[in-house]
Amino acid sequence: MNSLKQFFQFEQRNTNFRQESIAGMTTFLSLAYILIVNPDILSAAGMDRGAVFTATALTIIFGTLMIGLLANYPIGIAPSMGLNAFFTFSVVKNMGVAWETALFGVFIAAVLFTILSLLKIREKIINSIPQDLKHAVAAGIGFFIAFIGLQKTGLVASNPDTFVSLGSITTPTTLLSVFTLIVTIVLLISGYKGAIFYGIILATIVGMVTGQITPPASIVGGVPSLEPTFGVVLEPFIDMELLLSLFTSGEFYAVVFTFLFVAFFDTAGTLIAIASQAGLMKNNQIPNAGRALVSDSTASMVGAVLGTSTTASMVESSAGISAGGRTGFTSVVMSGFFALALFFEPLLTIVPSNVTAPALIIVGAMMATDMKQINWNSLEIAIPAFVTILMMPLTYSVANGIALGFLLYPITLVAAKKPKDIHPIMYALFFVFLLYFILQG
Repeated sequence: MNSLKQFFQFEQRNTNFRQESIAGMTTFLSLAYILIVNPDILSAAGMDRGAVFTATALTIIFGTLMIGLLANYPIGIAPSMGLNAFFTFSVVKNMGVAWETALFGVFIAAVLFTILSLLKIREKIINSIPQDLKHAVAAGIGFFIAFIGLQKTGLVASNPDTFVSLGSITTPTTLLSVFTLIVTIVLLISGYKGAIFYGIILATIVGMVTGQITPPASIVGGVPSLEPTFGVVLEPFIDMELLLSLFTSGEFYAVVFTFLFVAFFDTAGTLIAIASQAGLMKNNQIPNAGRALVSDSTASMVGAVLGTSTTASMVESSAGISAGGRTGFTSVVMSGFFALALFFEPLLTIVPSNVTAPALIIVGAMMATDMKQINWNSLEIAIPAFVTILMMPLTYSVANGIALGFLLYPITLVAAKKPKDIHPIMYALFFVFLLYFILQG
């Protein structure tokens, strides 16, 4: 017991087993919705829902244990809610890329992410990109996944005259979505930990009572097989012709870059926020940042092999920190709860997409708050940031939003007679994205 206290530095961080255990359970409740939502989103890309459920749970367990034991951080690592939507709706559905190829892109991005983290190159690349554009990317992804959520609820529908319009809000499925959204918002604002998870559960019960959802045959069951997704990312290394075709495709590089780019800033922003909230920042530096980044990138590699999209350090971890979590023992407890959740797949997978979709709207709203950090008073900053945000939902692509914003940024700063404010890497990215559009054309 004492060795555990020393390992996790309980005394130095003013915490104890009870406090850490409560924090771990709190973060689990805040993150449990991902076990429902992630398989729902990735199954829309053609992946096996049961396999993705198991892959999601195992990836969360692995990544969360790793950041807890290696970096001593009270953080949950799970498939990113923005990047799983990018995976399905931008890469697979919009670009027409097979999910197997997209998953290989996730794996390559994770390998690069790990190498860059180990060589400490990552920080240099991040520092070269203006803070305003980083916030614009986060906010843009928020709008994009919220737009997807609105579509899946039926609140937004296609219209041949106006492209989109208000959907039929009187249909039973849409009414259930609206109920889920309102209940979750009320719980969230009232301060309930795990509000998104509770909202989904309450709506599922209402759906079963009203006959919209078929009750599960059992509550506890066997763990779904990983066979449909496990090891698929390794196949290109066996088929050299397939590997060559991928590495000569400009579209593939665009996919890899976007996964890599967004994962960079998703993790960095969360680490800064969580470390600050937990009081772990020292001299404006994040202790064990390298270990935390390696934990995250390694989890993405493992997740890709198992069968899920890119992972990230989750902002929902702040719920556990609010409950007193200060050390990696919070993450260990959290992993234990996710291990138990593996056996409740029959109960968790009956939830339909119209019930999980409000979670995308709410998470999108949280991500969109990054807009407040953008310098809207300077047009040379505001215009590229605005285009980055706007074009993600309008072109149904995170990559297009980033590319257009990053193309505009050097142009607007040169026009403002501030060429010295542009980092050389940003000039290089200008030509990378220019090539991206040429190859698309």
